[in-house]
Order: sequence, then C-alpha cells, then structure tokens
Amino acid sequence: MESSIQVGVNGPTVWVKVEGKGSFLNSGNLKEFAREMLDRGYREFVIDLADCAMMDSTFMGTMASVALRLKELGRGHLHVVHCRNRSRDLLSGLGLDQIFDIHTNGSTAPECESLERGSGDQSRENRKEEQAQTMLEAHEALCEAAPENLFRFKDVLDYLKQDLHHETPSK
Repeated sequence: MESSIQVGVNGPTVWVKVEGKGSFLNSGNLKEFAREMLDRGYREFVIDLADCAMMDSTFMGTMASVALRLKELGRGHLHVVHCRNRSRDLLSGLGLDQIFDIHTNGSTAPECESLERGSGDQSRENRKEEQAQTMLEAHEALCEAAPENLFRFKDVLDYLKQDLHHETPSK
C-alpha cells in the first residue's frame, strides 16, 4: 500500500491527511513541514486519519512534538479527526489524548497536496542520521507528553542516542 502525507492550509488551519502508514519513513517530512508552519505563525493543526492504516511510535511522537510546541507557545491546538478505534487506542495508550483532541469524526480535509520533499542530493549517510535524529526527537516527545512512556521507550532512546553519537566511520 502506497503511503503519503498530504498537506494544505485552509484559513488559519493547517491540515495533514495521512494515507496508508504514518511511519518513521515520512515523519521527517512532517516534522519539517510543521516546523515551517509554526514559524509562519499557524497555531491550529488538524491531522486527518480517515485513510491511515497504521502509525508507528515515531510518527505519533512527531505529532506529539507539534502539540508540545503549541503548548509551549501558549496557544493553538492539535486535533486528530476521523480517528478509528485502533488509532485511538494507540494514541491514548501512549497518553497522547492528554495533549491533543481526538475526534472520531470531523470535517473533511480541504484540497491538499502531497508532502514530498525529496532529500535529493543528500548522501545516504546524512539521510540515515537525519532519520535517527527524527526518531530520537519523536520518542523524547512521547516521554515528555507522558512520563510513563519512558519505561516503554528507554531501550529505543538508548539505542538511538548511541546510534547518533557513535557513528563515526572507522578508517
């Protein structure tokens, strides 16, 4: 199944529509896009999971980091719409229902375009490091959102930190 993230802006609201899988593979693009929208002053984010088949912890952590940033800024919300039971269980299982609003229905996303920013000329090493960094930040956000997640993700965090800090090519 092809996975894609589509994004659009409708008035003051940023829409993110997930089709297929929300995973570590497309979390980096989402992180960059959200950061750019926050810098431009957007404070309302809607994530539409109507066509989302599954999410991994990195993707959920990336969503959490957006919500935490909004909280830090003191205004704005992250809403998750068309959230089916499985996704709701995943999100609330990680305590994320505490930091964003989850709705089983909601309005339909406006016309959105695909979020595909190819990291064209980047070397594979750079991409791998960027991915590890995104994964680390996402899991740290999950632990910040709900401290009990620290026990769940301690090994992942340790592994990613080691991966990032000890990756010097041996000559």
